[in-house]
Amino acid sequence: MLRSYTAADAVTIGNASCGTIAIFLCLDYVPTESPRYLWMAFILIPLALVCDVLDGFVARTQKSRQSVLGGDLDSLADVISFGVAPAVLGFTLGLRGGWDMVCLTYFVVCGVSRLARFNVTAEALADTSTGKVKYFEGTPIPTTIIIVGVLAIAFMLERIDGALWFGSMRIASATLHPLVLLYVASGSAMISTIRIPKP
Repeated sequence: MLRSYTAADAVTIGNASCGTIAIFLCLDYVPTESPRYLWMAFILIPLALVCDVLDGFVARTQKSRQSVLGGDLDSLADVISFGVAPAVLGFTLGLRGGWDMVCLTYFVVCGVSRLARFNVTAEALADTSTGKVKYFEGTPIPTTIIIVGVLAIAFMLERIDGALWFGSMRIASATLHPLVLLYVASGSAMISTIRIPKP
């Protein structure tokens, strides 16, 4: 299988690797509470985005060798780096209430659903002359990098004034941190039917 990988596939594997290592760093943070682990995770997720952008560029420069695995590999890497890793990051930082977990799960499921929808409909949505998809339906999953940025700012502020999650509330004996609603909004945007022009 490795022999069938193209250069673009190798960059996609870099995307998945960055997301996976970010998850491991979150797990390292839990027992130690060493901020360096989280700051490395905050760096790796944007690095995964760089790989996600580069794999398309590399694929276009290698027109002579098309990847059979490319599209699916890209979607699976995106689920790790822009779905599971941001959710684990939020959980690590304190979004651990019962309602928080429901919201984080919803977010990941929306990301998986959005990518599955794209993979299934891409051929039907493609322009007949160029073969390229003209628009995304729902926001692309890499837009969750915005959540990672918000978490990085919140983590930095928490280290200064101790107010990371802007409070919490109890609803039916489970805790909800209002910040987790950012994940709900992002997930809902991903599975929406909003059409966004594809660059």
